[in-house]
Amino acid sequence: MAIPAETFFLDPDSDQTLQQQIQQQVAEAILTGRFQPGERMPSSRRLARHLGVARITVTIAYTELVANDYLASRGRSGYFVSDNAPRPPNFAPQAAPTESRVDWSRALGQRFSHRATLTRPPNWRDFRFPFIYGQADARLFDHQNWRLCALQALGQKDFEALTSDYYERDDPRLIEFILRHILPRRGISARPEEILITMGAQNALWTTAQILLTQRRTAVIENPCYHGLRDILSQARCITHPVDVDEGGLPPDAIPGGADVVFTTASHHCPTNATMPLERRKALLERAARDGFLIVEDDYEFEIPFLRSPSPALKSLDGEGAVIYTGSFSKSLFPGLRLGYLVASEPFIREARALRSLVMRHPPGHIQRTAAYFLSLGHYDAQVARMGRAYRRRRATMDEAIRENGLKVSGRGTFGGSSYWMQAPDGIDTTQLAQQLREQSVLIEPGRAFFGADQNITSHYRLAYSSIATARIPDGIARIAQAIREST
Repeated sequence: MAIPAETFFLDPDSDQTLQQQIQQQVAEAILTGRFQPGERMPSSRRLARHLGVARITVTIAYTELVANDYLASRGRSGYFVSDNAPRPPNFAPQAAPTESRVDWSRALGQRFSHRATLTRPPNWRDFRFPFIYGQADARLFDHQNWRLCALQALGQKDFEALTSDYYERDDPRLIEFILRHILPRRGISARPEEILITMGAQNALWTTAQILLTQRRTAVIENPCYHGLRDILSQARCITHPVDVDEGGLPPDAIPGGADVVFTTASHHCPTNATMPLERRKALLERAARDGFLIVEDDYEFEIPFLRSPSPALKSLDGEGAVIYTGSFSKSLFPGLRLGYLVASEPFIREARALRSLVMRHPPGHIQRTAAYFLSLGHYDAQVARMGRAYRRRRATMDEAIRENGLKVSGRGTFGGSSYWMQAPDGIDTTQLAQQLREQSVLIEPGRAFFGADQNITSHYRLAYSSIATARIPDGIARIAQAIREST
């Protein structure tokens, strides 16, 4: 039996190539049982004429399907559904229950969905004024060279890196580049045994909390702080002690006695952008040596210095091995990459490596090797330089627009970064303000999630300029100022 060409159609709005659409339709038809083994496919000429595409497009699609054993070529007779093609299941799937009979209120041992975290609409790119933090800007990212590096990592030479189970190991090329090029920029010297690749900074912080904290240990956090860290520590069920930050970040003298672990964003405090002065950094290290606590340094945005060079990392000043350093490529490359790293003394990294192997083995080898090529071939440094130039222009425009519209900046970074920590007049709830601004195609980030649950602080908000074009900044800031005036 011959399959009619009219069975196929192309979607003009699809993000797939014509060849990919043909392949997908054939594969889906075989897997669902609509096309049976032995049935004859439309000729490449006839299908091409029906779809209005070049014959070579159909021929290449058929060739790929033959290679994957969906189709079989029979000389001059044409293409047929292969006798060895993947078959659909031989049982009818049962309909899913319309309502679960499980009492999930009793069945759940722990709950994670109650977190007061930041949310943004999935279609945030459709908004004209997206002042949101941490997303990749397609105008700044080097797609071409990343694609070439990904293709290189797919090559036969890197077959082992692509396909092997590393168990507890990491890609040696990526480790080498981080040790020789990334860490020295922060003044850090380390050995391969003192570094672990993670699935981003969030995974690094979670790993650290799991290893260092128990229900009887005390973690000190900055207030306000990165909301994800507070959620991690809540899940760890440790004793948490927030310490208010000032214009110099975390004050060492305010750390309570009995602290076991201190979490800090010293170089670029999240979210106020305060930079801890060098003397305060030394005082914090001296306090750690005297009182015996560990320091977890989240250096999440050091790659973007365009106002002046960042201060030395705490880890670079650490003579006791008390600092656990976390870094990430999320801000300098793209957050979907999910690659970060931990740098610490070998005994800690040994435990972190063992914990990672229990949870996920290791980050995908192909991703690690692609990143290693992108970094080692110089594309990463060019990317960071390009972002720095763009951010400098955007920040200058932000400064002028904020000043002209009379908005209040609550915290400023001293070496760059990509956001402002803002404060609205008393009485304005920025969560409600954010909802109102969405109707004007403006996205801001309310600051409520950065404070503890027992604090009713609602007047702060964050404005980031990493994802908005320079030309749109003045109009967007003007709309925010107008909305605030109308709310007072």
